[in-house]
Amino acid sequence: MIVLGLIMLILGIVFGVHILTTIGVILMLVGAVAWLLGAAGHPLGGRAHYW
Repeated sequence: MIVLGLIMLILGIVFGVHILTTIGVILMLVGAVAWLLGAAGHPLGGRAHYW
C-alpha cells in the first residue's frame, strides 16, 4: 500500500493531478499505520502480520 501510494503521489506531481497526489498521501499514511501496527504485534483486520 505504501508503494502504491508513492506511485500515485509521483504521478500526481508529474501530471499535475491534485486528486492523485491526495490519494497517494492518504494511501502512504494508511500503509505506514498498518505497517507499524503489524510490527508492534497488533492484529489488523484479522491478520497477525501485514506485508
